[in-house]
Amino acid sequence: PTGTMDSPDSTDAGGSMDPSSTGGSDPSSDVGGGSSSGPGGSASGNASSQSAAAAAAAAAAANQQQFQENAAELHFGPEFDDIHILSNAQVAVILQVSAKSAVNRDEELHEVYRKTQKYVDRFNTMTNPEKEHQELVDELDNLQDALTTFRKETDEGEEMELQGFEVAALMNLVATDTMVEEAVALIPSLSRFPEAAVDEILDLIRSTMIRIVREEKNIATESLGQGEREVRFGVQHGDLGVAA
Repeated sequence: PTGTMDSPDSTDAGGSMDPSSTGGSDPSSDVGGGSSSGPGGSASGNASSQSAAAAAAAAAAANQQQFQENAAELHFGPEFDDIHILSNAQVAVILQVSAKSAVNRDEELHEVYRKTQKYVDRFNTMTNPEKEHQELVDELDNLQDALTTFRKETDEGEEMELQGFEVAALMNLVATDTMVEEAVALIPSLSRFPEAAVDEILDLIRSTMIRIVREEKNIATESLGQGEREVRFGVQHGDLGVAA
């Protein structure tokens, strides 16, 4: 710790002694003729390396940002290759099942799990608590298959299809009253399809949503009808207790 050199300048970055402190030969006689007599040369090299690393990091960030900003053109990073994208409704069903299993095992759900479940439940437009679990799964899977296998041929003979991102986005964003213009505004990549083709796609989603939601409405209507019949029976027989 005490050291034996008089100052930091007494050695260069490579460890050789400074001629000015030892009376040695002229620096020009050093082998190579370009060695630095102080830490400046090493610092310069480090700065260059850091600049190159920063430039590489900036380029990588720019590329990543470019992928993020090109969803309208269906340009995604390699991490999206060969993956199966699920809709909010499908994720909600999966989480509900696993949550019930966790309860049965007396396990506590992770905070991230609960937040994810809350999110998909909030934005899930294809749900019906009265529908059997397997029926709902089948409806959603059938819709996804129908959208995935949807094909439309252009005037030039090119076959167009929906990408996985578009299928999930359609299942997440489309409502029963969504029009073509609104769907294209929500999912700009759909603009490559003719309007008639987009309307066909929307019909597939509408029919599934109506089947899912209608059953719930029918159950509510039947329940209301039963209540009305009970009220009428009570009034006719003077039994207001039944009506209550």
